[in-house]
Amino acid sequence: MAKMYEVLQMLCPNVEWYVQGEEFDDIDWLGAKAPITKAQYQAGFAQIDALKAEQDSVKAAAKSALLTQLGITEEQAKLLLS
Repeated sequence: MAKMYEVLQMLCPNVEWYVQGEEFDDIDWLGAKAPITKAQYQAGFAQIDALKAEQDSVKAAAKSALLTQLGITEEQAKLLLS
């Protein structure tokens, strides 16, 4: 699950903020107007989770391709690295 700071870093990369809780209303935009809406913030969690899932899938595919190229199983690779 995405973390609050990850969502804020993705949606507001050049904005300074401070969090005093775990909800959108707990974000202090340090004297500025909020650059995103509560709906955008909430949708950001799904975006981060989808991005992480895609990255995990790409990583798993690359790992599988490498094991196939080497002609070994995951267990054999673990034995080699231990």
